[in-house]
Amino acid sequence: MSSAALRPPLYPLFLSLEGRRCLVAGLGGVGRRKLAGLLACGPASVLALDTLRAEDLPAEAAALLADPRVCFECRSCAPADVRDRALVFAATGSAEENARIAALCREAGVLCNCASAPELGAFSVPAVTRRDGLAAALSTGGASPALARRWRRELEDWLAPRARMARLMGRLRPLVLALHAETGQNTQLFRSLAASPLQSWLAEGDLESCRQWLLAELPSVLHVHIAELLDDLA
Repeated sequence: MSSAALRPPLYPLFLSLEGRRCLVAGLGGVGRRKLAGLLACGPASVLALDTLRAEDLPAEAAALLADPRVCFECRSCAPADVRDRALVFAATGSAEENARIAALCREAGVLCNCASAPELGAFSVPAVTRRDGLAAALSTGGASPALARRWRRELEDWLAPRARMARLMGRLRPLVLALHAETGQNTQLFRSLAASPLQSWLAEGDLESCRQWLLAELPSVLHVHIAELLDDLA
């Protein structure tokens, strides 16, 4: 049995980076993708390191480095760089350098993703697809990133007709909670909504059936909101 098979499973989570400090070492193709992904999630700042000068980096890096949250420095990663970082990506073109950065992170208790040797890092980045606030993440545990990308595309097709249901629930949930009903009553209503034909009707654009179901199942005080709940869901 391989050593990879003996490792415990990774713990899945969705992590808030709002207001946090991150680091990307290496701005090749992998590093640029990691940097773009970080910036989309609202960090306070990202330190971007590369041994090439900014003007010598690929053109695709220019827009990323223009973001005011990015601080670019033309040098290798120093031990002090990883301290107090929420996430570190070791994505240089050198496996030895990536391993060194991963070791620095382990010593500092910082989460690191090691592009060249995932087993040296503390986390992996799954293939993610997003649709209207709905996110699905898929990982093969490093066995095959290519398969994860393929399945991500299949997930996109699967999520598309379900995104409208997620939008409806996102609109309805705060209205229900604002009624301050008993927890058990709310739980029963939300489970009824999840098990209802609403998802299929929304995928078909059948808003009238949705309206009739909501009239029958929602508390009467919420009936006035049904039109806005269904707005733009066809």
